[in-house]
Amino acid sequence: MVVDGAPPLSATAARQLHAAAGFLQARDAERMLGALRAVLAEVPAHPDALRLQAVALQLAGRTEEAIGALGKALALHPADALLHNALGGILVEAGRAEASLAAFRRACELQPGLASAWCNLGMVLQSRGDIAEARSSFARALEGDPRNALARTGLANACKMLGDTAGAAAEYRAVLAADPGNVQAWAGIGELKTVALDDRELATLLELHARMPAAGNESAVEERAMVGFTLARALEARARHADALAVFDQANADMRRITPWDAAAFTRSIESIADAFDTAPDPGADRSRGREVVFVTSLPRSGSTLVEQILAAHSQVEGAGELPVLANLVQAESSRRREAFPAWVRRMAPADWARLGEEYLAVTAPARRGRAVHVDKALFNWPLVGAIRAMLPGARIVNCRRDPLETCWSIYTQRFARGQQAFAYDFASIAACWTDYDRMMFRWHARHPGAIHELEHERLLAEPEASVRALLDFCGLRFEPACLRAHEAKRIVRTASAAQVREPLRAETARATAYGALLDPLRRRLGA
Repeated sequence: MVVDGAPPLSATAARQLHAAAGFLQARDAERMLGALRAVLAEVPAHPDALRLQAVALQLAGRTEEAIGALGKALALHPADALLHNALGGILVEAGRAEASLAAFRRACELQPGLASAWCNLGMVLQSRGDIAEARSSFARALEGDPRNALARTGLANACKMLGDTAGAAAEYRAVLAADPGNVQAWAGIGELKTVALDDRELATLLELHARMPAAGNESAVEERAMVGFTLARALEARARHADALAVFDQANADMRRITPWDAAAFTRSIESIADAFDTAPDPGADRSRGREVVFVTSLPRSGSTLVEQILAAHSQVEGAGELPVLANLVQAESSRRREAFPAWVRRMAPADWARLGEEYLAVTAPARRGRAVHVDKALFNWPLVGAIRAMLPGARIVNCRRDPLETCWSIYTQRFARGQQAFAYDFASIAACWTDYDRMMFRWHARHPGAIHELEHERLLAEPEASVRALLDFCGLRFEPACLRAHEAKRIVRTASAAQVREPLRAETARATAYGALLDPLRRRLGA
């Protein structure tokens, strides 16, 4: 695209600029740079050539050069929206989200109809948790380009997180109406879980899955898995359990190919943590430190998002979601000591634990949003209970426990983000991780009696008021009826259960039992 007012090019230079754009499609950075040198030799300040030069440098892995090149280009063309948009994209890849926001906002100001800038702005806002503003940005992108599938999928994702399940489904379906092969939209509508596919959609999905190649690069393998998980859930919804299991098996096998996991090494790491905290560390004199926090521990698919939703319905509680702060502090301490966790645990003085606790409270203060308490439900809080008790002895810890077969089966039917929950794609690994978790939680109970509240998922569904009252009492909160209507709470939910927690509590949510003997291999793993 040549911007208005760009310096004119000779026919030869125009051909070189066009060639550079073609080399971009082929991701050939060196040939791009070669073609652009010819253009810039003729018109050194040509904005399109400068923009493509920066993109080529980024493609070649020369990120700082790319940022510098765009800085020079913007000095020449400060009102060029495309340059600001390109700078924002490169800053995102460089991990500089705040700076990218400023660049995308400026692009939108300069050219309000530039759909790609609004879409990019929405993506960054969504990654930061600014979901309402992200939804507005995606909507603006679609005003300029109604066929922008990335913006419409982003809008659907934002609707899901904000609790508008019907709106999310409608947006995903709009994407699929234009492009029945859009993998991201199929994965999105599958993740809603509470929305059933009709017969026509199922037929389309079966056809798409059948023609996806079994081999390919990691992206192709992951895309087939994404479609597979959605298809398997649709088959399960029609009680085609044998067919569903076959597709789940294939989708999990695909994910195992691109997601390595060493179950034995993980078990050893859990044992080393248990040994390091065999004697509970002295947290120091201030036993109330951390009273602002409720930590929720669990394996995935055990009801932790539901418990957070119940607590967040309380007027004094903010549901902060899956915060990485605790794990980051432990990792930072390992870096500071140049020794991996938990090797340094026994050498920590009370003042060291207090320092980490105060750091946690300082970092998470914004998450409380003026409320007295916030909920931290990061899924790998459970191995860190010993550290929590030393850092924040006043914090409450709630362990969400669900029937092991239902937990493990639900994990197996869920595709997680790359790099997360890598144990989730094999019966043996899932059962081994559940056993590690179960054993570790019993150890934590023995070492910290009365400090951990066990919340049984099945009892919560069968006796909601009694369970909720016991939960609130443990957390030092008065009972509020809103906590029994948690599905009505207006808040952002970013986990795979986002649509499910908007539904009223149901007494029966078991899925594994419907598969009968088909799941005997998993039962045997758990029994062992």
